[in-house]
Amino acid sequence: AEVFNCGRGVWEIIPGMWQLDVPPNQIVAVAGRLFSSGDCLNSWKGHVEVYDGELNIWSVMDHSALSDLALLASNLPPSAQQLYLTMAVVGTRLFFLAGYEIAGDDDESFRTVSLVHSYDTSAAPGLAPAWSSFQPKMDHDNNVEDGSKELFSQCCSVQLSS
Repeated sequence: AEVFNCGRGVWEIIPGMWQLDVPPNQIVAVAGRLFSSGDCLNSWKGHVEVYDGELNIWSVMDHSALSDLALLASNLPPSAQQLYLTMAVVGTRLFFLAGYEIAGDDDESFRTVSLVHSYDTSAAPGLAPAWSSFQPKMDHDNNVEDGSKELFSQCCSVQLSS
């Protein structure tokens, strides 16, 4: 991987950063640490990983393992299919913006349901749940989404300081 060294103003190569030469799909920084949850083959690997730069290894975060993020949502039927997943950071939380396709009212139509799953990277194991989930309000009048609306497909968060 190539990493920009801000202090020296140069790009540096870090060998062996990816296991089996399969790079993460999305990497975000939280409090000076790198986090990833998917790779170029799978948008969700079943857990959140954190990078240790001194040891040059990725490790699974405690209490982050979930076989399917849809398990966090009580309003999704088992037949729901994930359409998209992207990740953004706010504070110490990783927000996973996900879209699922579910069957419509008749057996021939489908609709999209957008959900936001949140993982708190600073949650103390056993004291507070690390995961939470909610559905954003897409249509304030009817509380529904049209069949094709996508919450996000790629995401970026920026913190500005004065």
